[in-house]
Amino acid sequence: MTDETIFALASAPGRAGVAVFRVSGPGAARAFVDLTRRALPPPRRAVRVHLCSPATGEVLDDGLGLWFPAPKSFTGEDVAEFQLHGGRAVEAAITEALRGLEGLRLAEPGEFTRRAFENGKFELTAAEGLADLVNAETEAQRRQARRQLEGELGAIYEGWRGRLIEALAHYEAVIDFTDEELPADLSRKVNHKMLGLKEEIAQHLDDKRRGERLRDGIYIAIIGAPNVGKSSLLNALARRDAAIVAETAGTTRDVIEVHLDLGGFPVIVADTAGLREAAEGVEREGIRRAEARAAEADIRLALFDITLWPELDAKTLALVNDDTVPILNKADLLGPGQGPGVPGVPGVKVRVGGRPVVIASAKTGAGMAELLECLESMVSNRIELAGSPALTRARHRDALEESVDALSRFAGASEEALAAEDLRLAARALGRITGRVEVDDILDVIFRDFCIGK
Repeated sequence: MTDETIFALASAPGRAGVAVFRVSGPGAARAFVDLTRRALPPPRRAVRVHLCSPATGEVLDDGLGLWFPAPKSFTGEDVAEFQLHGGRAVEAAITEALRGLEGLRLAEPGEFTRRAFENGKFELTAAEGLADLVNAETEAQRRQARRQLEGELGAIYEGWRGRLIEALAHYEAVIDFTDEELPADLSRKVNHKMLGLKEEIAQHLDDKRRGERLRDGIYIAIIGAPNVGKSSLLNALARRDAAIVAETAGTTRDVIEVHLDLGGFPVIVADTAGLREAAEGVEREGIRRAEARAAEADIRLALFDITLWPELDAKTLALVNDDTVPILNKADLLGPGQGPGVPGVPGVKVRVGGRPVVIASAKTGAGMAELLECLESMVSNRIELAGSPALTRARHRDALEESVDALSRFAGASEEALAAEDLRLAARALGRITGRVEVDDILDVIFRDFCIGK
């Protein structure tokens, strides 16, 4: 427990129906009494209160007050909360009133959640899940964050850590009690169990980064020659004019990104410069960036002008792979008998670069439903939520890889003492994920991404 009492607006600032202020620490009870000029209410029961200026006694606002004595509160400390009218003037007045009370200070970003972690209210992956839940923008992100907040991911890591500690205890028994009659095959059984654990962790790591992709978003790059309709397609997907559309070749000089909710999954769609031999420096740099984004993208949308069929742009065609959706655009410009087919006509099977093609018109919207269905399927396959929860952060991955490395050394250790040390290092690496050991150096990094009031 800390001696400091902190406060902050725990709801979003600005005009709203309700604004929530939270006070946490040993001075929370005194702050409640000083502001409301009344005794503490029964725990966890909302009462109507008038909040007054400590300096003048003026009534600043009226609302609801709640009292949460330690340890049954969000932070594990004494907590007072006030539910007031939302609005900048009210928020400013209450902030100044709380700031004027002796011993109170404004909370830092994530400080309430950090205190909850330090007071044992939840482990570190659950705290990170809370941050992800606050920042979730799609249904899939919400579901993943909720599972992590409820401790599913932490339970997996703590289960593995428990098995490592049990194995370590067996090895230390062999080392420390050489005169005792221990089972002859104890080490062999432990080695077999640790081999199985190493495989479990390795399989967990081999997840194609689905948890991180869901948290950060699937990256989709639109590529193609100039004037094939890349910017029009971006606008059609975004359902707004996100990019400038012009007949002049080379209009797009830089990468333009739009964040979308695609079937509940977060995606980032990027419009890139047209691929061609550029004669001018700025456009050449735009093409270099386009090629770099195409190489980094999870999914590529390769656009071709259907009116040029069957002659297709060679630079774009060279970038088509298994993660690409070839699109024959400008179907609205086709004349009778032109092109490989028309949107909406069943039985037309066209492939480009070995991949099935979507025939569309970004201008009229023809074929867009088929494209969206194809994209949703590809994104869903890359962020499959079924089964065990996925790791969501690079620090999780680093610690797990460290644990696997330690278990690999353990399997080849020449002495029992060295094997025991490798088990200890593997367990310590897992403990850092959930916050069981040696996490002081990373807490600032983790909680700085929280908002003030959380």
